[in-house]
Formats: sequence, C-alpha cells, structure tokens
Amino acid sequence: MSPVGDPKQLEVFVRRKAFHAANGGQREVLRDFSLTLEAGKIHALVGPSGYGKTTLLRIIIGLDRDFEGWVRLPPETKIGVVFQEPRLLPWRSVLDNLKLAAPLAAVEDLTKLADDLGIGDHLHNFPGELSLGQARGVALARALAIAPNLLVLDEPFVSLDEALARRLASEVAMLVERRLVTTLLVTHDIDEAIRLADHILLLGRRPAEIVGNIDVTLPRRAMTADYAAKTKAQIGAILAETSV
Repeated sequence: MSPVGDPKQLEVFVRRKAFHAANGGQREVLRDFSLTLEAGKIHALVGPSGYGKTTLLRIIIGLDRDFEGWVRLPPETKIGVVFQEPRLLPWRSVLDNLKLAAPLAAVEDLTKLADDLGIGDHLHNFPGELSLGQARGVALARALAIAPNLLVLDEPFVSLDEALARRLASEVAMLVERRLVTTLLVTHDIDEAIRLADHILLLGRRPAEIVGNIDVTLPRRAMTADYAAKTKAQIGAILAETSV
C-alpha cells in the first residue's frame, strides 16, 4: 500500500485480479476496477455473492497482494476490520480481546465503547459464553478500539435476527458519525445498505465493475419507508440488469 494521493481519500485501482480455476485456466474477478472513498462517509458496496466484494476488501486491507494495480491510503492510516466471523481468541476474556487490539487504550475507554455497543456487562466473559450477536458486538468494539480512520466491515451483521442487526447497525453508525471514520461496508443486504450508508456502490457484471452509484440523500435518522422502498427498487433494477 502506498501512502500517497489525496490524504482525504482512499483510492483503489485493480488492473487485474484473477484466480486459478479447477480446469487449469484463470477466472478474472476484477479488471480495470477503480474505487474512491470520501473521507468521513459510510460507503456500502453491494452486489450478489461471488462478484468479488470480499476479494476487493482483502486487497484494500492488504491481505491479498496478488493483483495488478494499487491501493493509496492517507499517511498514518489505521484500519479497523470486522470480518464475517468474529474471530475472537476463545481463551481470552472480552476485555483481554479488546486490550490485545488496543494495548495503549485506557480500560475506561474500552469499557465505554463496550457499553455503547451493548456488551458492557460481558467484559469478563469468554467468547464461548457469548451469543452470536454479543460476539459480533465484541468484534466491532475491537475494530473501533484502535481509533481507526478507515473502518472496513465485511457482512458484519449476517446471520443475526433483524431486530438485533438493526440495533447493532444503528450503534455502529452513531459511533462512526461521532468519530468521522471513513467506512466501507461490504454487504449483499440492500436494506442494510440503505439504512447505514451515505453512498452506495453497486457491483455487477463479470469481471466485476461498479454499475451504479447512489447517494442516500436522506439522513439516517430521517429515513422514511417510502424513500427506502424507492431506493431499493432502483438498486434492484440495476443489479438485475447487470448481474450476469
């Protein structure tokens, strides 16, 4: 990753990303793909499964360097990541899991963050004693504990019931707004993207490309059912036409 370019943005360009196929050939996932994120905003990357969303995420956070192209990050960028699975250390308490991620953070600050995410009563529990929703709350707290200026979320609320997913999403949105963290949410859930994001990027075609850019013009707290339904219909129509 190269710390150059506009310090207010994340910029990604993938000339080509391919995987080896079972038949001995190669399957291109991304080609001539570019993405720019505006600082302090929540961006949602939406598309069907198998269209390269997680591959792009891994490229951005540096876990996949086997591609042609570049990622430009502001100087001294700290990246907080939440994967689809919580990935907590089972032999450590919740508080110790947070301390390992942010060893210099004050216990009071970690406790406040845990309270904000609804897991404050479980700091001395171990991951095996938590529900899936509580474990996801710990994973979110761990990512935010390092005070990131770039937060990457890979389907962070998948497998949760709708009420819990909405509550966690709302709490994350408030924390991100308060801290002005540039955020990329990778999801296949259109409703989730509309509720959370300031800007929605639609992924389609093969190799994958951005097939739609939608600004969510209503603030999250002013979202109406009518606006959400119209935006969802617009997104659905674009994805139906380009997910081939």
